[in-house]
Amino acid sequence: MADLPARVLFGAAYYHEYRPPYGSEQAEEQLKNDLDLMAEAHFSVIRVGESVWSTWEPENDVFDLDWLQPVLDGAHERGISVILGTPTYAVPPWLARQYPEIAGERRTGERIPWGARQEVDYTHPAFLFHAERVVRRILARYARHPAVIGFQVDNEPGLELFHNHGVFQRFTDHLRHKYGDVETLNREWGLVYWSHRLATWADLWRPDGNTQPQYDVAWREFQAGLTTEFIAWQTDIVREYALPEQFVTTCLSYPRPGVEDHELNEALDIAAGNPYYGMQDALLHGERAWSVAQLGDWMYSSRQAPFLVTETNAGTIGPPWANRPAYDGQWRQAAWALVARGARMVEYWHWHTLHFGAETYVGGILPHSGRPGRTYDELARLGGELEAAGPLVAGLEPDADLTMVYSTPSKWLMQKYPPLADPDGGPDANAYHGIFDPFYRGAFEAGRQVRLVHARQLHDPSGERPGPSPEEAARRHPVLVVPALYLAADSTLDWLAAYAHAGGHLVLGPRTGYADHEARARQEPAPGRLVEAAGASYEEFSNLAADIPLRATPGSPLRLPEPATATRWVDGLTALDAEVLAAYDHPHFGRWPAVTTRRHGAGRVTCVGTVPGRDLARALADWLAPAPRSGWRDLPSSVTATTGVSPDGRRVHVLHNWSWDPAHVTAPMALTDVLDGTAAPAGTALRLGAWDVRVFVGVDDEVTSA
Repeated sequence: MADLPARVLFGAAYYHEYRPPYGSEQAEEQLKNDLDLMAEAHFSVIRVGESVWSTWEPENDVFDLDWLQPVLDGAHERGISVILGTPTYAVPPWLARQYPEIAGERRTGERIPWGARQEVDYTHPAFLFHAERVVRRILARYARHPAVIGFQVDNEPGLELFHNHGVFQRFTDHLRHKYGDVETLNREWGLVYWSHRLATWADLWRPDGNTQPQYDVAWREFQAGLTTEFIAWQTDIVREYALPEQFVTTCLSYPRPGVEDHELNEALDIAAGNPYYGMQDALLHGERAWSVAQLGDWMYSSRQAPFLVTETNAGTIGPPWANRPAYDGQWRQAAWALVARGARMVEYWHWHTLHFGAETYVGGILPHSGRPGRTYDELARLGGELEAAGPLVAGLEPDADLTMVYSTPSKWLMQKYPPLADPDGGPDANAYHGIFDPFYRGAFEAGRQVRLVHARQLHDPSGERPGPSPEEAARRHPVLVVPALYLAADSTLDWLAAYAHAGGHLVLGPRTGYADHEARARQEPAPGRLVEAAGASYEEFSNLAADIPLRATPGSPLRLPEPATATRWVDGLTALDAEVLAAYDHPHFGRWPAVTTRRHGAGRVTCVGTVPGRDLARALADWLAPAPRSGWRDLPSSVTATTGVSPDGRRVHVLHNWSWDPAHVTAPMALTDVLDGTAAPAGTALRLGAWDVRVFVGVDDEVTSA
């Protein structure tokens, strides 16, 4: 794949076909007006075509391909590039009518009614035949248009888990090839339990009523594999038409149930995703400002490389009763946060607010009137900033003070068998993130930057995806935080122990190492296979109905503020030869340490036996990374500093003020403002207004052209 343009691409999804009937004089004038406004707002890219199969092919084998030509021509005339989407996620009514068997089934025999989108079993041969045909017709017509720089296959795949007959039979065959015979499956899955032993493959029950965790793990991995297979299949078709300099991607909604993002992205040229986030007060520093950074880090993790933002908030995102468009400045904040974490494109959904359909009140850049207003003005300013910053910020490699290990299979299992309760005492289907996110949030609020790494990117038990050696990982990731890695093969846990022995600081959170790769609880004290390295173990654990205060032990290097708390969970840790850093202030749970640490070889293993409250999480980040790589220290509570390295080696500093209150910070080094070119010698007082962003480069790496 050739390099992307030497700037952060900036634009929106554009649906001229949703405007007045194409071909009319009114529509032609509207198209011209839209593209002129885009050019004035410094747009460099639009995405088109992915939502309207019934426009491309209004009847079976009857195609209308001409309607997009004026859009591509007009964009090219204005220097706006185009990403061309394939429309396979929204099938036309004639296809659903003529081939009802392609409907996906959320439960066995219960077809998803047609009338929304993504209702189709994309493994069905009839669907694949028609999908391939329309994709090939579109690409044959437009792939080599000079405006087209890349392709997006499908859109937010993995929305449904398919229970169709053909899918289930493929699943059975998959298990047969993997395990060989039913006796092996009986043994590996523990099917002696509740009389689940199979006598023949025909005895395998449907997933609808399944309660066996081992089955659920296999079923979810298989479903994600179908999505990966589908996207790779379409990608191969697109590459038959694409020029060497054109890229192929898809756009992911990362929480979708049928997606394993890092495996899916192996077939693509660049990762792309749709980071939607809460606006207005949700972006206060003490609320969910951290989640925007985490979304960027998650997208970076897919390929451990810069990524594209294919959709993000232009206005209100959600149902008609949740209207919370951004405060002034918040669009800039979110966009620069994503660029600072590696975004090479920021594309909004979408250009104009729709006048019909399910998303009538999902806000676009233009309101229903079509007249530019506050959103357009704010984004035009942002477009100018990204254009002025040029190649300096295009493809930053973000710094990291801590690395956190993410496990999608563990998340899947915890969705069905959650270890945490919700506030009402019921199962918390978001339990994986309920454990993972507090560690991330604590790092963010302590001013530390995080790199996310999938467990199988570090160590793949199958050996199919070689990762770094423990010694290499200890150099690249000196602090490795591993919360909620419930499913872990023996070799993965051994790799983690070797990482610590090689000099890394391994931090184990709740549920890590408790089960093996088949979700079988280990027959040894927890954390499995890591007890000797950790110098601590536990066999008892408890949910918490209320937070418990913590106290630091005398001489502990972990500085706990008051009130530091444990939340939601307690592991009954026993310190064997580990140092106790913090304990519970409670008549029962006080018998166990909350945090322990022990030297292991050249490194260290720390056990955190609870879901850390905000103060504990911040204290942990301060202790684990006492000197942030950014070089910014003692920042006001609402200010964060994110740093990264540009492709030419210059260091970029992005400062955010997540607050209504203006803030002042002191430059720790000589800097140059990227956006206005002013110099800020070391010690300069820098002002950030309400919801403000400032972007600097180190003076030794001064911007020569902006």
